[in-house]
Order: sequence, then C-alpha cells, then structure tokens
Amino acid sequence: MALCSGIKADGGRCRAQAIRNSEWCIGHDPDQSEARRRRASKGGKRGGRGRPQAELAGIKALLSDLTERVLGGEGVEQLESGRAAVANQLINTRLRAIEQERKNRETEDLEARIEALERVREKGAGGWLGA
Repeated sequence: MALCSGIKADGGRCRAQAIRNSEWCIGHDPDQSEARRRRASKGGKRGGRGRPQAELAGIKALLSDLTERVLGGEGVEQLESGRAAVANQLINTRLRAIEQERKNRETEDLEARIEALERVREKGAGGWLGA
C-alpha cells in the first residue's frame, strides 16, 4: 500500500498508509474532515491529552500531601486516620472517573474511525473485509 500524500503540521510528510483507492490516510482525507472535527470536539485523541495528565499530577500531589499528613512528617499537622481514609477513597473515586472518561473518549474515537471505514467501503473500496 502507498503512503499518505498528506503533510503534517511540522511540515513533514505523513507516514501513515493511505486508504485503499485514495492518496490520503484517514487523518488527511478531505472527505473525513467532518468526522475529525467531531472527534476533536469530543476531546478525542488530540483534544484531550493534556487534561488527564494535569489532573493526575494534581492527584499525585494530593496523595503525597495526604501521606505526609498521615505519617506526621516534621512540621506537618498530622491528619487522623479516619479522615485520611475518606480522603483516599475520594481520590480513588476521582481516579476511576478519569479512567472512565479516557475509555469513553477512546470508544468514541474508535466508533468514528469505524464509521469512516464503513463510508470508504460504501464508496466502492471493494476487497475490504472480504467484500
């Protein structure tokens, strides 16, 4: 298969494989621009990378602070274990919510990619998946 004719944001040539009977990959195909826009608006691959990382950094800082306070580090006001346990449960709940958001975005991205492939097939790309 041929490589995509698209040019990346950094000016380099795209190294992805072109869609059958096309000079473009899914990421550069002009017919896929609406699907890409939908994915980006939902926080797809490129739209949502930074937020979870920043949230995880914040959670790590909270856990570090919580640990210091439970252990009663020097110059730190010690936190009673019951309150610390509740705080830890809340942090774990937050982590599960972040993971669920990531899974939802991934599922939406896969759905959009499948829809794009199905549209390509409908346009007569023959031979795809035994057609």
